[in-house]
Amino acid sequence: MDPETTDPSNYAKRALDEIDSVYQQGAHHPDRMMMAYTVDDIERAHKEKKLAALMGIEGGHAIQDDLHLLRDFYRIGVRYMTLTWSNTNNWADSSGDINDAKIQHHNGLTDFGKQVVLEMNRLGMMVDISHVADKTFWDAVAVSKAPVIASHSAARALTSAPRNMTDDMLRAVTKNNGVVMVNFFSGFVDETYWQAAQAQGKERDAAVQAYFEKMKSEGKTPNYVDAEKIQEEWMARIPRPPLKSLIDHIDHIAKIAGVDHVGLGSDFDGLSGALPEGIHSAADLPKITQTLLDRGYSDQDIKKILGGNLLRVMREVERVSREMQAGTAEGKASK
Repeated sequence: MDPETTDPSNYAKRALDEIDSVYQQGAHHPDRMMMAYTVDDIERAHKEKKLAALMGIEGGHAIQDDLHLLRDFYRIGVRYMTLTWSNTNNWADSSGDINDAKIQHHNGLTDFGKQVVLEMNRLGMMVDISHVADKTFWDAVAVSKAPVIASHSAARALTSAPRNMTDDMLRAVTKNNGVVMVNFFSGFVDETYWQAAQAQGKERDAAVQAYFEKMKSEGKTPNYVDAEKIQEEWMARIPRPPLKSLIDHIDHIAKIAGVDHVGLGSDFDGLSGALPEGIHSAADLPKITQTLLDRGYSDQDIKKILGGNLLRVMREVERVSREMQAGTAEGKASK
């Protein structure tokens, strides 16, 4: 949910509209998909050969600084929330604007932000630390009583994008018993691509801004999808990196954090023109499986990477929630 094209007073409504659309799709295609709220639901969908729709919110601004809304989102099926998107909100700093002096930052999580994390633990909602600033990450793993997830992040040791995680962060996720799921965006998995994308950044952003201004001058509301298409057109000018770049990130995280703490984050939405060679959609995921086999990963380890690790984390989050609601949860999640 893009805060740049949504009135702050409508953040929650925008999220609710999108959640409703997921339910509508489920109602229209009961033979092909089902809503999922627990690990058991996901596993049942797999057995029935259906898509499991697991809902999350990308950006804590959607709760509009209200724990009541957070609880409401959980009640209607949201099972993970990214603490920030590319924007700093009123209680957590984002990596997307951490160097922008015009933005009011908080040095990580505010006291309310820490309450949000603990309430997510109590509800059984996974804490997602993709997009957050470094200090926000460290505050989140220190506060959370349950494992955290990075739903779409890669390794900063290989690609210097601030969205990526340092080796120290990867080790911290290991201690937290969480999982880091690799983003497929070429700019996050290939340093050459990242540098080229940075070099064209001003012109690309200017083209998007010109679109916003044109729409506003015509009395129209800018469409985030259209703005994303403009960005994709610019990104398409940069040569796509090889699939090896993506696999190298999976490999690096497996080596630093352990194979029990790495997964696939994809982030296909909006990346059609900026994916590594050979990857166009979910239909190409078997290519990743084959490459991991070629690198010597066992069937068991590949199953962990393809989703087993996330399900393990989700089960642990469910356990911590039960214990907190029963008043028995203490300290960090067990390893």
